[in-house]
Amino acid sequence: MAAVEIDLRSISRGLVIAPAGCGKTQLIIEALARHNRSKPILVLTHTNAGVAALRGRLERAGVKPSSYRATTLDGFAIRLISTFPQRAGHDPHIVNGARPNYEAIRGSAARLVAAGHLNDVLAASFAHLFVDEYQDCSIRQHSLVTWLAQSLPAAVVGDPFQSIFGFGGDPLADWQADVVSFFPIVGELATPWRWINAGARDLGNWLLAIRPDLATGRPIDLRMAPGGVEWIQLDGRQDDTLRHAAAAVEAPGETKVLIIGDSTDPRGQRRFARQVEGAVTVEAVDLRDLTDFGGALDLARADALSVVADFAENLMSAFSADDLMRSVAAASAGKLGRALSDIEQTAVRFEASRSLAQVADLLAAINRAGGVRCYRPAVLAAAQRALQLAAGGPSFRDATVAIREQSRLIGRPLARRSVGSTLLLKGLEADISVVLNAGVLNARNLYVAMTRGSRRVLVCTPTPILNPPW
Repeated sequence: MAAVEIDLRSISRGLVIAPAGCGKTQLIIEALARHNRSKPILVLTHTNAGVAALRGRLERAGVKPSSYRATTLDGFAIRLISTFPQRAGHDPHIVNGARPNYEAIRGSAARLVAAGHLNDVLAASFAHLFVDEYQDCSIRQHSLVTWLAQSLPAAVVGDPFQSIFGFGGDPLADWQADVVSFFPIVGELATPWRWINAGARDLGNWLLAIRPDLATGRPIDLRMAPGGVEWIQLDGRQDDTLRHAAAAVEAPGETKVLIIGDSTDPRGQRRFARQVEGAVTVEAVDLRDLTDFGGALDLARADALSVVADFAENLMSAFSADDLMRSVAAASAGKLGRALSDIEQTAVRFEASRSLAQVADLLAAINRAGGVRCYRPAVLAAAQRALQLAAGGPSFRDATVAIREQSRLIGRPLARRSVGSTLLLKGLEADISVVLNAGVLNARNLYVAMTRGSRRVLVCTPTPILNPPW
């Protein structure tokens, strides 16, 4: 990649417009690579997956870890109010509850910084503030950043056409009225480096060319796309078969694939991950299934084994919770008529003397069984860590919440074949992107989905003419 002309470190307060794949991450990397002051640069973004991807890029570029601190905006907000709880004056339950109240967390953090208590601490801790994916900032997140910008020089980067997140009662900041009025535009990127570097310049040029068409409601004809775009024609009869074939696209060596489903259908995403060999899910930051498991598991209840088995079935293919329960019941009644499998033996031991250690043993036994594949490894690993933590004192429910918060801050690496939605995969890139149902996506989500693949894009839709709503 050619040298980036804009140096984010030179911006005291400003915005760089950055369409997908035009070098936004490289802009951040080059600024951090050149940074040689004693204090690190604080880099904030929105998702754990985005943080993990950025850290991976920085490591490959040889950027010293001491040059930066990267985390999510919400993670940083939680860290602020948790480090200064008396000054923040917040109810601890907004952080520690089974469902964190992010609106309250953001509001508390913004008020804490606005009060001026941390001005000296922030200035002494960081040299500069960079915020990535700024189009996804909510009103409260934007408020927090504007107050941080009173203590730190701040450069933000983003693209209003990639604004796809929603925050319920905390809507997105208005791009013109809120963002541009505070962070004046200092530059705009316009070269499709992602695709140039991948040897797919034509694909990158085409994606840049259709951006204004999508923004103004003009239809896109996939038949006019370059060779890197493949239209998978859904016929209404074998749609799932066609989508599965697309999701299983050949990916030799270290080729990475992002399989992009409908954000309103997380069960459908998991079904694809379960059925497509080698595919795993990208999990939402709230790890809801983990905390639900923490709340549901009571070792004193008769249904404890069923709770564990149901949890495992939701994470691993080729395992049936009902089959295990029937086998254990038959074994207890002396009617099984065959030797117990390793999973069944572990389940019988669990029923004989309940313990969290035996829960961990049972999950591990299921995971290592022949033919079983864990397609939600992030949730399984988090559950095992929570079980280990709970052995040291806290309740299992509290341990799942603690592990969820740890996961929120450290992020997770991207697998070779990952399944998620635009909400979970935005900001990431792979060699190939597969859009499972382009017809249900609006213009911005469609643009985000198609710009994830640096070499190929497979688009599943009944018609080659895409005319998505805004």
